[in-house]
Amino acid sequence: MNTVIIISANSEWCAVKELYPNLEVQHYPFGEFADLTFEPLAGSGQWLRSATLIHGGWGKISAAATAQYAVDHFQPDLLINLGTCGGFVGRIEAGTIILVQRTLVYDIIEQMGDGDEAIEHYSTEIDLSWIDDGRCIVDRVDNSRPKIVRGLLVSADRDIIVEDIPMLIEKFGAVAADWESGAIAWVAKQNNTRLLIFRGVTDLVGSDGGEAYGKIEIFHERTKTVMCELFQQLPTWLDGVE
Repeated sequence: MNTVIIISANSEWCAVKELYPNLEVQHYPFGEFADLTFEPLAGSGQWLRSATLIHGGWGKISAAATAQYAVDHFQPDLLINLGTCGGFVGRIEAGTIILVQRTLVYDIIEQMGDGDEAIEHYSTEIDLSWIDDGRCIVDRVDNSRPKIVRGLLVSADRDIIVEDIPMLIEKFGAVAADWESGAIAWVAKQNNTRLLIFRGVTDLVGSDGGEAYGKIEIFHERTKTVMCELFQQLPTWLDGVE
């Protein structure tokens, strides 16, 4: 299976290169890419043998451009995005991994027409029915590992603004947000390319602000933990790919 893994934020990409220091990195117009071979996990009947890692950069512009580049140049059977997100206090716990079922871009301001229609245009339902005969992946993962939930992830070209949280919860039922998932999902859907997005919650934002705001070292350190966990679990998740 031809698989491409998009890594978005610079901190996430640095964490991956620490995990795999022997990557033979190549350059393309938007950043770097490399081939990665996975070792089999003990007791696992199947595993992902190899994949192309590609650094997509932060924000919707880089994410969309990289996703289209990956589709055009690598023609993947499966596109994966592994990364981080910020969670809303009281809605999700730090460390939780979200298997994204739906994305939407919420920082669209339409004053001439229907704003809801514009947001709906860039919302994407991700088909996960082909994974493990439709069974929930939560059931396939060791209970000692971080909790995995399926759900919505909202995206914007900005960190979570405290004043936006009540609206995001009331209007969309959101629990977490990132910068890139909405763009990657939309591009994959337009190209009819199978997609998996896994995002780990590094930090929480609530009425008192964000625990990593002004303390970026917290984000960097937790990003290392999240990316390590995502890559450790990836072969097991892909046992369920039909």
